[in-house]
Amino acid sequence: MLDEIYENEKVGLFIDGSNLYAAARALGFDIDYKKLLNLFTKKARVIRAYYYTALVEDQEYSPIRPLVDWLDYNGYTMVTKPTKEFTDASGRRKIKGDMDIELAIDVMEMAPHLDHVVIFSGDGDFRRLVDAVQHKGVRVSVVSTVKTQPSMAADELRRQADVFIELQSLADEIARRHVERPTFSANDAIDDDDDHEDIDEDGYEDDYDDEAVVETVRR
Repeated sequence: MLDEIYENEKVGLFIDGSNLYAAARALGFDIDYKKLLNLFTKKARVIRAYYYTALVEDQEYSPIRPLVDWLDYNGYTMVTKPTKEFTDASGRRKIKGDMDIELAIDVMEMAPHLDHVVIFSGDGDFRRLVDAVQHKGVRVSVVSTVKTQPSMAADELRRQADVFIELQSLADEIARRHVERPTFSANDAIDDDDDHEDIDEDGYEDDYDDEAVVETVRR
């Protein structure tokens, strides 16, 4: 599964948030980011794990904010920027928040300090970035999926990468476990002092809501 990532390698993770979210959802599972980070830290020396996402400004409540805050406190370096609103030729209101430039700059800046770059995105625009990093002597893996129709991974990006990691092959290791909600009758006594597993309002055993990763980027 991660056989091409070696124990002594210095690794950087670069996660295109909206792209990875869309790929996982297309495969029918949600990502547990705690498990994802643990999976890679067990395999190699993870120097930095970046997560990129655009945020809608001027909202009383941003649905993605709980995830952003959770990741920020749990080992991820968050890179965010406000989305831009525009009207297309048909007069339709659209929101755009492309994070490609931010991800590319960070990869290039970190490359001298890494042995292996792992990009979580299938966006073909990253092919030239992968090529540039490889010329610096750094290996590059791409995590995405070709198991969907259409494929979420651009063919040119897969060809350029040293290693292509099929996202579906990681599902057993990084998917969020759905927990059945307990049911209580009126006669059940609940002891407030009991230790209970953290289960979010969607019935998952984490303390963030992956539904928050709404794809606000409309390319």
